[in-house]
Amino acid sequence: MSAWIEHAVWWQIFPLGFVGAEPEARRETAVTHRLTHLQAWLDYAAELGVSGIALGPIFAASTHGYDTTDPFRIDPRLGDEADFDALIEAARSRHLRILLDGVFHHVGRAHPAFREVLDRGPQAERAHWFRLSWPRGTAPGTEPDYACFEGHRQLVTLNHDEPEVADHVAAIMNHWLARGADGWRLDAAYAVPRRFWAGVLPRVRAAHPDAYIVGEVIHGDYAGFVQDTGLDAVTQYELWKAIWSALNDRNLFELAHALERHNGYLDSFVPLTFVGNHDVTRIASRLGDERHLPHALAILFACGGTPSIYAGDEQAFRGVKEERVGGDDAIRPAFPPSPAGLAPYGWPIYRLHQTLIALRRRHPWLHRARARKVHLTNEQLVLTMNEGTRRLLLALNLADGPATLPAPDARHVEAGDGDLVSPGGRAGQVSLPPHGWAILSA
Repeated sequence: MSAWIEHAVWWQIFPLGFVGAEPEARRETAVTHRLTHLQAWLDYAAELGVSGIALGPIFAASTHGYDTTDPFRIDPRLGDEADFDALIEAARSRHLRILLDGVFHHVGRAHPAFREVLDRGPQAERAHWFRLSWPRGTAPGTEPDYACFEGHRQLVTLNHDEPEVADHVAAIMNHWLARGADGWRLDAAYAVPRRFWAGVLPRVRAAHPDAYIVGEVIHGDYAGFVQDTGLDAVTQYELWKAIWSALNDRNLFELAHALERHNGYLDSFVPLTFVGNHDVTRIASRLGDERHLPHALAILFACGGTPSIYAGDEQAFRGVKEERVGGDDAIRPAFPPSPAGLAPYGWPIYRLHQTLIALRRRHPWLHRARARKVHLTNEQLVLTMNEGTRRLLLALNLADGPATLPAPDARHVEAGDGDLVSPGGRAGQVSLPPHGWAILSA
């Protein structure tokens, strides 16, 4: 992995929703050149301060993009390969990198390999790509039972013990990296045997040693997963949950505990950190008190990790994920043709993101910074963010009244609404207003 990731901040887009594509692809669907819509937002992303765009699924699929039908083809609802090349070129001209979303645990039922199974039965050339059983007979046209992703029958699990499947996945990854992508997010990486990734990823890194590869892992042994697979990172869902839960409950002990675990992960890898993504309720809707949105962002950008911002969160978009068909629609909305179409009330949060990203640019060592507790109560927390001899202080106040908190060796306030009291020496303190926060140099 290249050193460039140490400075990375991603802006994550769910393309099919972002461009307002129709929810289902048809065989006769004409190519619609909607990837150009994304180009109109690249300056906005660059001005936000991010270093790259993390794209959701962009390959040919039947519906939401995770039911892939052709991973070597751009989804015609988004455009074609020339549109992809143009997007890469436009991103490069703004010094933005591109991360792709790889769906390699399963394919859609309309994938040609599975269609062959339905048409020809066990004699299909690629029947061994899947885990099949034939309780109703093996005549052509008879549908077998098959492993699927978490009970979703439209998502057919691949047979990851099959060498041809490994060859197929390695070929896909290398194809798009050669075409200009900078890395991959591996969807549902946790559901794929670790030995599969351990076999595939060295083949990818041999051709593209600078590629960044992060796996979607929701729970479990994060460090062990990275060690066993060769991934660069996994998604830090533990910290995501602790951030909004601790703020909602005014229980900063929960956050402090999660950060201790986070410190342990940083000993072996740097997680992908976030307060929102395309699969969860937006942070502005998740928080019970909107005054705590800046606290969530301060935690995200002050802590070690590779931060990712879900498009719209930087404008305090609202949206609640629901466990039903269509339950993701509210968190994957269409965006206007350009940033000029955004509502005016979201721009203060955008500017806060700019401030915090700029702080991170001034202190790139925060990528691996460990959080150490200085002061902790249910409603107040002071942390030092340390990496070697470098240090910042993060102070949070969730209370309805002001608070004066210890800020040892603090020199000045870099961001937030706190005031430094008695600066210098160990008598330093920071005064925070009700629901205030500050990041201080030390």
